[in-house]
Amino acid sequence: MNANVTLSDAAARRIAEIVGGDAGKQALRVSVEGGGCSGFSYKFDLAEAPQDDDVVIANGDAKVLIDSLSLVYMAGSEIDFVDNLLGQSFQIKNPNAVASCGCGTSFSI
Repeated sequence: MNANVTLSDAAARRIAEIVGGDAGKQALRVSVEGGGCSGFSYKFDLAEAPQDDDVVIANGDAKVLIDSLSLVYMAGSEIDFVDNLLGQSFQIKNPNAVASCGCGTSFSI
């Protein structure tokens, strides 16, 4: 399944740094869970290997794993990494989200 999720160069660099510093981990896992102030929330974890239903998104040496159920909610999204005066964070620019919260990790469809 290809849902056209992309990984920005900034996110790829940061993922490569994080994964490189944690022995045994190979990728960043992004999933969508119920809950959060807007209905759904993104969860970020480090993963050792892909699961059977994962789609692998790669940019250079960086890999992101997204399970098939979460991929439905993330179709067309871009995973980015932002470093500004407010702090550092991964942000998902999701064209399916009709609302999101101030923290940027919760959204509704």
